[in-house]
Amino acid sequence: MQNTLKSLAFYLGLLARAALWLAGISLVLMTAFIAAQVFARYVLNVPLTWTEQSAVLLMGWFIFLGAAVGTREGYHLSFDVLLMVLPRRAVLILHSVSDIVVAAFGAGMFWFGLELTRRTWSGSMPTLGFPDGVSYIPVTLGGVLIVIFSLERLARRAAGMHTARFGDELAEE
Repeated sequence: MQNTLKSLAFYLGLLARAALWLAGISLVLMTAFIAAQVFARYVLNVPLTWTEQSAVLLMGWFIFLGAAVGTREGYHLSFDVLLMVLPRRAVLILHSVSDIVVAAFGAGMFWFGLELTRRTWSGSMPTLGFPDGVSYIPVTLGGVLIVIFSLERLARRAAGMHTARFGDELAEE
């Protein structure tokens, strides 16, 4: 089972890396679009009408894809004070409960993001001409990735394999 999980983890790592690259590119593009807007408006006195809506769309991509990768890598906020005094088995159980709750939240993001996408698809963004539903695709995709990465964490823990937690590298030193 561990060999299967290791090969699955390799492919999920590639998926996480691709999501992180897409999130990073979105952040860089958003920053460039806002800088172009400021320059065009205040230096050239010619506002660019498409930059604000584009930046908002890109922000959704980097937030939700980044959150999904953060789930996989264990970089989300948590209260670990109680975990420091509990026995190891109880800590593993609480981490698993946390991953189940996060997976349920991701499933909700997927379900309701899909519903928002569907219900708003007929509208149109005035400055870009895209359907309004495009705004909610990152929520839906981020929810799917959060579910996948949370399930991976649960499977790794059940197989006795290490799952990343923020601060683990500090505890090992």
